[in-house]
Amino acid sequence: MSGYFDHIDPIKYEGKDSQNPLAFKYYDATKELMGKTMADHLRFAVCYWHNFCWDGFDVFGGGTFNRPWHGGDNDQAAAEAKLDAAFDFFDRLGNPFFCFHDIDVMAASETPKEHVENFHKILDKIEGKMDSSDVKLLWGTANMFSHPRYMSGASTNPNPDVAAFAALQVKEALEATHRLGGQGYVLWGGREGYDTILNTNVKQEMQQLGRFLTMVVEHKHKIGFDGDIWVEPKPHEPTKHQYDRDVGTIYGFLKEYGLENEVGVNIEPNHATLAGNSFEHEIEMANAFGMFGSIDFNRGDPQNGWDTDQFPNDLRETTMALYYILKGGGFKKGGANFDAKVRRQSIDAVDLFHGHIGAMDLLARSLENAVTMIENDQLQKMKDERYAGWASGLGADMLAGKTSLEDMAAACLKENKSPKPVSGHQELLENIVTQAAK
Repeated sequence: MSGYFDHIDPIKYEGKDSQNPLAFKYYDATKELMGKTMADHLRFAVCYWHNFCWDGFDVFGGGTFNRPWHGGDNDQAAAEAKLDAAFDFFDRLGNPFFCFHDIDVMAASETPKEHVENFHKILDKIEGKMDSSDVKLLWGTANMFSHPRYMSGASTNPNPDVAAFAALQVKEALEATHRLGGQGYVLWGGREGYDTILNTNVKQEMQQLGRFLTMVVEHKHKIGFDGDIWVEPKPHEPTKHQYDRDVGTIYGFLKEYGLENEVGVNIEPNHATLAGNSFEHEIEMANAFGMFGSIDFNRGDPQNGWDTDQFPNDLRETTMALYYILKGGGFKKGGANFDAKVRRQSIDAVDLFHGHIGAMDLLARSLENAVTMIENDQLQKMKDERYAGWASGLGADMLAGKTSLEDMAAACLKENKSPKPVSGHQELLENIVTQAAK
């Protein structure tokens, strides 16, 4: 078990001319850009679920990976074997953070008491691993979508006993995140929505969700957790319609329950595209609402209509993502978690490294591109010029609340001119981005 990754040496930076597939070509953790190292800018995290829990199964067939910790009883011994493999991988890859769901790391359980006991057993082991490793916890979360009890939702379930089980899981996972020094806590409402509206009381379910989220925030403050709380947007899959479909929807929901200053978002590009949005749209919406938290980097397949969770490989897209992240002030407590999985046919241990090395190099290149764009910020200059009229005169007075609708109408009549259309220069702007993504 401990020898599964023994044939792979620690991954090092060798520069872009290196021909070694097990070396970083662009990610130099210590390189400084805009006063911070690449490691501090990007805050890379490896997810536990796709890399160490998923065995390669899909809806059409069984698992293909045959990792030594897969198969057999999902007991404490199996959980500890998986933990050994995970930290061996972390130490070789050199990622500064990891992320997990509660059931990712623990032995299988059925009753509430068994869940708590098994979770606490493995937490002691995780803490020991972290004490002897440089890797830290970026965020934790609870899986409230896989077990059949959650087939109709967790906090939104018609049965309050299911919501109580969900509350137990979140309480334990939030306290574990606090104990392990996590930077944030994520809530992904995998089944917080409906499959058919015919049996759904939408108003009731949203009230349940709002109160549940409020209780999470209350407990965060009660235990003294100084990390952030993030909701992860997704429009559908597994449910037909989920209440946390995109950043804008979540902001409106948080405003309804007075949580807009307590809760942010953890954005995933594959979820953004499933909602019909671009990745950078979701980042900029989060920036605009002051709720940007963290990113689950991955990509979808444009030929598929579901969440494929592939490693990112689009330099232009990730360049723009890093541009908007930096423009918004960069990561604070969040980071770049790879919510991505190797393909079912990538069955070798080394394939896990290839996926992460490529993604980390891609984001390092994107970071350098974004920094270059900001140093000579043509996009911002053109944007400022486009909105210059709002900085003074009638536009400034309107935004400051110094004018009424009648005042605006009177000013229009007094000027008595039809405003001339001004080009948006979209092709020029697109060329600037294309030229920057190198």
